[in-house]
Amino acid sequence: MSEFDMDLLKEKIGKSESLLKEELATVRAGRANAALVDKVTVDYYGTPTPLKALANISVPEPRTLMISPFDPKSIPDIEKAINIANVGITPANDGKVIRLQIPQVTEERRVELTKTVKKMGEDTKVAVRNLRRDANDKVKKLEKSGDYTEDDRKEMLDEIQKATDEAIKTIDEIVADKEKEILEV
Repeated sequence: MSEFDMDLLKEKIGKSESLLKEELATVRAGRANAALVDKVTVDYYGTPTPLKALANISVPEPRTLMISPFDPKSIPDIEKAINIANVGITPANDGKVIRLQIPQVTEERRVELTKTVKKMGEDTKVAVRNLRRDANDKVKKLEKSGDYTEDDRKEMLDEIQKATDEAIKTIDEIVADKEKEILEV
């Protein structure tokens, strides 16, 4: 007898939420955040290496990101990689560390950023709803093939809907938190 895997659905929904959090972390909200340089890859002695493997990344002040390379000779390579990654901030170094000064965000830019954040949230909700549709289809096929009774189908569809509603609520909370962070002056 085939069985619908509710845990798999919840795992996929969880991955969608995690991906949203990762995407939102790269949205610059006028506050320094180490996630801003998470995707930066440095050409270190001919090998593409993640920045966090070459340096400590810290936030000494709310609008300053400090990158302390383990090897001071790698500073030019790291600066080049930051410029190539197009984070929108010009790195400055003093020979030992690289500093990224996060500029103050204008009101107009904040509004743009909140729209971007809402769009990311909506895209994630669409992905979750697509997962729900696929799960519902699978359950209906199981009923047609005789593996599920009508009551089993109704029960599973209810569970799938509850998981979806929970995920949508979580996504809304994640987006609201990010919007609040962006709109804080």
